Amino acid sequence: MAVDPELGRAVRRKAGDRRGYSAGERAVALAYGIACHALFAVAIASMIFSIGHGLSWGIGPFEGAAAWFADLLLVAQFPLLHSWLLSEPGRRFLNRLAPLGLGRDLAATSYAAIASLQLLATFWLWSPSQIVWWHAEGATLLVSSALYAGCWLLLLKAMADSGLDLQSGFCGWGAVIRNQQPHYRPFPTHGLYRHTRQPVYVAFCLILWTAPVWTPDRLLLCGVWTLYCGFGPLFKEDRYLRFEGERYRLYQSLVPYWLPSWRACVIPSLVSSVPAAGADEA
Repeated sequence: MAVDPELGRAVRRKAGDRRGYSAGERAVALAYGIACHALFAVAIASMIFSIGHGLSWGIGPFEGAAAWFADLLLVAQFPLLHSWLLSEPGRRFLNRLAPLGLGRDLAATSYAAIASLQLLATFWLWSPSQIVWWHAEGATLLVSSALYAGCWLLLLKAMADSGLDLQSGFCGWGAVIRNQQPHYRPFPTHGLYRHTRQPVYVAFCLILWTAPVWTPDRLLLCGVWTLYCGFGPLFKEDRYLRFEGERYRLYQSLVPYWLPSWRACVIPSLVSSVPAAGADEA
C-alpha cells in the first residue's frame, strides 16, 4: 500500500518529531526554488525590455492578421490562466504539480513559476508589427524613462507590502527547506495598502502606460491588461470576503478599491494572526 507523504509528515509532527521533511523532499523544494527564481528574474527582465521598446521585438513567426490573432492569444492567456489558478479547480491543479506529496506546500512556488512562464511566452513569442507610432526623444525620453523606472520601483514597493516572499514564490520552497510548513499571512493593510486595496495592480497598470515607445502592439497589450488590472481584483476580493469575512468587509469600507487616496487611510487593528487561505499572488 502506498504511503501518503503528507499524512506521514503530519503524524511525525503530531508526535513531536521535527523531521517533517526528508532530505529528498528538501532537495526537490530547493530545485523548485532555483527554477522558480531563475524564471522570475528572466521574466521580469524580458517584461522591462519588451514594454520599454513597445513590444517591437519577438520571435513569433506570424505576419498580418495571423500575427494580431496570435498576439491577442498571448495577451489573453496571462490573465485567464493567472486567475483560473486561484480558483478551486486551479488550486487543486497546483497541488498536484510537485512530487513526493509536496504539491500543496510548493503551490505558491509553482504559481509564481507558471506566471513567469506566461510572461516569457507573451514577450518572447510575440509577432511584432514593426510599426512605431511614437518614440520619445531628448528631454521627453528622459522624463518618460524616469516615469517608467519609477513605476517599476512602485511595483516593487507594492509587492514588498503584499509580501515579496509570496509574490516571488519563496514562501513555498523556502519553508520546506527550513522544515516548516508554508505560512500565509492575513491580507495586508500597511504601506500602500492604506491608500488602495490593489497597489500591485495599480503599479502594474502604470508600467504599461509610461514606457517611452508607442506601437500598435503595445496598445493591444495595454488595452487588454488594463481591463484585467481593473476587473481581475474583483475575484480576489471575493476570495478575501469568503475567507476573512467581516475583517475584510471593514477594510473595504475604509480603503478605495483601485484609485488611490492621497492620504493614508486609518486602519484599526482588524487583522489577526489567522493565515490567509492559500497562495494569492495577484
